[in-house]
Amino acid sequence: MTRLLAPLFTLTLSTAPALAHSGAHLHPHDSGNWLTVAMALGLIAVAAALMVLRK
Repeated sequence: MTRLLAPLFTLTLSTAPALAHSGAHLHPHDSGNWLTVAMALGLIAVAAALMVLRK
């Protein structure tokens, strides 16, 4: 689990500035929420796969 936390924190810190700024330069059609949802679902899927493989 600790091996998963380091990339998670790195990803969170690197994407936080982009998520903090709204506007046309990032989300021209106001569809920025799917980026956060897709990232979270992907991270959950990877964590679940790693947990299954460890058992």
